[in-house]
Amino acid sequence: MNAAPTPSAIDALPSLSAIETAARLVHAEFQPTPQYRWALLSERLGTHCWLKHENHNPVGAFKIRGGLTYFDHLARSNAMPREVISATRGNHGQSIGWAARKHGVACTIVVPHDNSREKNAAMRALGVELIEHGDDFQAAREHAAQLAQERKALMVPSYHADLVLGVATYWWEFLRAVSQLDVIYVPIGMGSGACAAVAAKLAMGHKARVVGVVSTLATTYPDSIAAGHVVESPVTTQIADGMAVRMADPTALSILSQHLDHIVQVSDEEVAAAMKAIFEDTHNVAEGAGAAAFAAAMQEREQLRGQTVGAALTGGNVDANVFAHVLA
Repeated sequence: MNAAPTPSAIDALPSLSAIETAARLVHAEFQPTPQYRWALLSERLGTHCWLKHENHNPVGAFKIRGGLTYFDHLARSNAMPREVISATRGNHGQSIGWAARKHGVACTIVVPHDNSREKNAAMRALGVELIEHGDDFQAAREHAAQLAQERKALMVPSYHADLVLGVATYWWEFLRAVSQLDVIYVPIGMGSGACAAVAAKLAMGHKARVVGVVSTLATTYPDSIAAGHVVESPVTTQIADGMAVRMADPTALSILSQHLDHIVQVSDEEVAAAMKAIFEDTHNVAEGAGAAAFAAAMQEREQLRGQTVGAALTGGNVDANVFAHVLA
């Protein structure tokens, strides 16, 4: 799109052999998630539409893959801490909680006030100490970093090369299974999912164009790409909490500015319509960020005629009352 990535950003992208090794690690924990060409979704979109079901894993979201590879690197480096601390809106916290439990490490996760009750409950069930702080993810992240310093714990970031490596395994699965994909849509939160899609595409030499998706009410990535540096943007989305990021990650920004075909902005109304459509057509539950990729494809459907489209259903962790409201 705009400026070329820095050398450190290029180096952060994993190779094909690294992704294949990470896939073996991930698949020791759970099987590859399915991808289906759904007839009704394809009919709705007006072209072939494949959906990658990251809602079909032990925490119901793609993030678990990154937690596994992040902790595996700590273990192989003999750098496993006694405690990890991180911040989340939910799925990253479940990923870190799952991996920390696997390795016998104490885990504290900071979430903003009014976070998803059901995501909070899922994290606690994994043995996480949950702390509520601040009004948004950025405030929770800053508090988590302060706690980590006070406790001499390891602060696990929301974007890191080892997280991208694990997440790239689902794109590797998808692009191997559906080699004919012309374009793939991926939501952008802190950037691990979108950078992982770029990494897998480049490592495999795949032809698919990668399109990033953000909320119209959380625009730090398109704003930052346009400015050429990180721009803080307000977050007011009520439904796409997985994309509710106020400040882009600099490394992710550098990678995405170079390798995304373009970015689509979707409204809360479009996301809700996509959640409803996915349920009606596939009877799968998608959380807001999980439906954003299909929402973006629907926005661009007139341009997609005759192409094979892939969309990531990145997670299905939506509170029951929110989903009931969407369906109503």
